[in-house]
Amino acid sequence: MDAFFASVEQRDNPSLRGCPIAVGHDAPRGVVATASYEARPYGVHSALSVALAKRLCPSIRIVEPRFDAYKALSEQIRSIFAEYTSLIEPLSLDEAFLDVSHHPSATIVAREIKQKIWATTGLTASAGVSTNKMLAKIASDYRKPDGLFVIPPESVEEFVASLPVERFFGIGAVTAARMHSLGIKTGADLRLRSEQELVAHFGKAGHIYYGYARGEDSREVTPDRIRKSLGAEITFANDIDSLDTLLEELCAVRDEVWSRMQRHEFRGKTVVLKLKFDNFKQITRSKTLPAPVASIDTLHATGEELLRGVNLGGHKVRLIGLSVGNTPEACNDCVQLRFDF
Repeated sequence: MDAFFASVEQRDNPSLRGCPIAVGHDAPRGVVATASYEARPYGVHSALSVALAKRLCPSIRIVEPRFDAYKALSEQIRSIFAEYTSLIEPLSLDEAFLDVSHHPSATIVAREIKQKIWATTGLTASAGVSTNKMLAKIASDYRKPDGLFVIPPESVEEFVASLPVERFFGIGAVTAARMHSLGIKTGADLRLRSEQELVAHFGKAGHIYYGYARGEDSREVTPDRIRKSLGAEITFANDIDSLDTLLEELCAVRDEVWSRMQRHEFRGKTVVLKLKFDNFKQITRSKTLPAPVASIDTLHATGEELLRGVNLGGHKVRLIGLSVGNTPEACNDCVQLRFDF
C-alpha cells in the first residue's frame, strides 16, 4: 500500500488531502509511523522524530494513528489477495508476498488486485512482479505511488547488475556503507566478489548477498511464518551518560516499537533492553511478563524498569534499543522439563 496510514487519514478527512501530513504521536519524543507523499520531499519519513519532522516541514500536520481502522482495511485487502492465491505471506498490515505462479500471468493478477483495492477502499497500491521474493520486493518500490513494475526472467541479470546495493531487499544503510568502503556500489560490483569473500566480510549474510548479486532468492512464500521478535534502536550522535537523557531517548524507541507492533499485529511477553557503551561492550536486560504486552504504558514501564536497573559503571552509552519477543504462538508446543534433584 502507498503511504498506507497517511493515505487512510487523507481519505477519511478531506481537509488533509493535498497537505503534508505525518501519522504519529504529537509528543516531545513522538516518532513518525508514516508520512504522506506531500511531506516526503521535505525529508520526512517513517521512524523520524515528530519534532524533526516539524522543523523540516513547518506546515506539516501530525495525525494520531488509528490502528483499528488500519487493521480493518488490511483485512479487506487480504480478502482480495485470497481471491487469487492461498499462498500469502504478510510482512505488515500494508504489505505482503503473494505466490501466483499457478496463474498464467502474474502481471495481470497484480493489475487486477490493484484495481480491486482501489474500487473497494479508495486507496492506491504498488505491485512488484518477478521470479522471487527479493526481486518482487525491489520492484514493488520502484514506481511508487500507484506503480506496477515487472522484472521478467530474461531481464533479471541486467537489472541486478545496474542496481545500487542499497536498493537490495535486506541491505540497510550500515551494510551499504560497508560495501561502499569495499568498492561495492552496484550489483555488478557485488557479483565480482567470491562467496567466501562476502562471508568473510558480512558473516552468514554473505551467502545471501552472493545469491542476490545473481538475482537468486530461494525463499518460498510462507503463509504461516511466525515473527519471533520485533524492536527498534537508536545510535546517538554523542555518547550519553545521563540517566534522565537515556530515559527520554528510550521513550522515542518505545514509540517506534509500539508503532511496529501495531503495524505487524505482533504480540510478545518478553521485553529486552539493549545498551552499547562507549567501549563498544554490549549488554541486554530482559523481563518476561505474565501476559503479552498489550499497551504502550506496559511497554514503557517495563523498559524504564530495565534501564533503571542497569549500572552504567561510569561509561557513556552510544546506542539504546528495545525489543519484544516470546510470542504466545511460539510456545504452543513447549514443555517445561522437570529435574528431580
